[in-house]
Amino acid sequence: MKIAVIGAGFAGIASAKVLTELGHDVTVYEKAPDVGGVWSGTRRYPGLTTQNNKDSYTLSDLRMPKVFPEWLRGEQVQCYLEMYVEKFELAPMIRLETEVRKAQPAGGGGWAITSGSSATEGTDGETTEHCDHLIVASGVFSEPFAPAYDGVDDLEAAGGRILAASELHDLETVKGKDVVVVGYGKSACDVAVEIAKEAASTTVVARQLLWKMPRKIKGVLNYKMLLLTRLGEALFPYQSIRGAEKVLHAGGSKVAGSMVGSVESVTSGQLKLKKLGLLPKGQFTDIARSTVSLATEGFFEGVEAGDIVVERDTEIAAFVSKDGKAYAELANGRALPADIVVTATGFKQELPFFPEEIQAQLTDDNGDYQLYRQILPLTVKDLTFAGYNSSFFSPLSAEMSAVWIGSYLGGGHEVPPVEEMAAQVASRVAWLRERTDGHHARGTNIIPFSMHNIDEVLSDVGLDVSKRTKAAQWLLPIDPKAYASITPRLVEKLATH
Repeated sequence: MKIAVIGAGFAGIASAKVLTELGHDVTVYEKAPDVGGVWSGTRRYPGLTTQNNKDSYTLSDLRMPKVFPEWLRGEQVQCYLEMYVEKFELAPMIRLETEVRKAQPAGGGGWAITSGSSATEGTDGETTEHCDHLIVASGVFSEPFAPAYDGVDDLEAAGGRILAASELHDLETVKGKDVVVVGYGKSACDVAVEIAKEAASTTVVARQLLWKMPRKIKGVLNYKMLLLTRLGEALFPYQSIRGAEKVLHAGGSKVAGSMVGSVESVTSGQLKLKKLGLLPKGQFTDIARSTVSLATEGFFEGVEAGDIVVERDTEIAAFVSKDGKAYAELANGRALPADIVVTATGFKQELPFFPEEIQAQLTDDNGDYQLYRQILPLTVKDLTFAGYNSSFFSPLSAEMSAVWIGSYLGGGHEVPPVEEMAAQVASRVAWLRERTDGHHARGTNIIPFSMHNIDEVLSDVGLDVSKRTKAAQWLLPIDPKAYASITPRLVEKLATH
């Protein structure tokens, strides 16, 4: 088949590699001038690092270089993807600086893909090509979300600026400035640490504090041993609880609750949360509601030293200008000088290249995506999504979704009737919405149940790692290399299908 892939991050690159090995003709469209997706040089902010250690943040068939540190910088992740493209000779099928502007269902099946240079505007130079199947691999973190504020004109008139974190590429922009960082996720804390090195003042405005995990508990136990294992994932109740998980969650989750509670106590003390006035509301189990956020090295130390100020449980009400100076007025009544405002407030899950009628078919009345296994739309033909979820193991999850797509296209497995898939999706999205208190990223957030998702995907395909490998994964961090045989086995399976 002739397959078009939108996006050249982990999901797009993995899809190109897997589907090419299955004999398909693949074209990847990437609007940035380099591969990498969120790790592209066009989107990296100062201080960007991975949440994962390097051994768990890879595709199955290429290790990170030994010289790379355990916790990778953004440019190192992008370098890894460049290495992957070179190793598997994917460059000829990747069109950089090429934006998909329209994707329309074509008469007789497939899609009409209209693309043009991302460096120019207008329709000059646009081309329209046909593909048999379209894979959306643009990711759930493709378009930054920025709140709508009152008084932006006053801010800008006083010389102030609002930037998304991904738009801040160097510290010269903030040198000697009064900077307000909005958000309390990992990106907000990462960028605040770097900004504080150059800015006149750095204030973090957090509507809600999140629990943070140190990279090493008590400076010894690596966090990967706690949460990047099947046991760590099983500490939180899944939609359906089976096997050993029943033991962990028996009797009102006393076993799992006590294990998580002990981590809460140690973490709070180690990070000095109570002393700094940064103890979040609720319990540590809330860490699984939206995402697990690692504590940024230097953040709490910066707060203790006074280099970073955190305004907690509040938000920016409006911007005002006083005596030619811009200020951010907070809902708690305080006013902050604001030369630069950096928003690290999440992302929008939008697909602007689809016509409205297609977008309407992809979501329910709440705007949540209706994707079976996070991959297959219920009613839109010749379309799948790769890596369209937020996962602890995003590269591996994206690669296994590409495997699922390859198997599906090759007739390696069948899906249930639409009515059955719709019922499963509705049930899952309702559970996600309730579990995360609405912070489910329109149905795309599967954290912390990354391996559950991979297990379901591979169960459909009829391929998986051994029971012995899974048993080891209960106590040891997930090693993507264990899944390197999946694609070759699929190639062999489809060849004899």
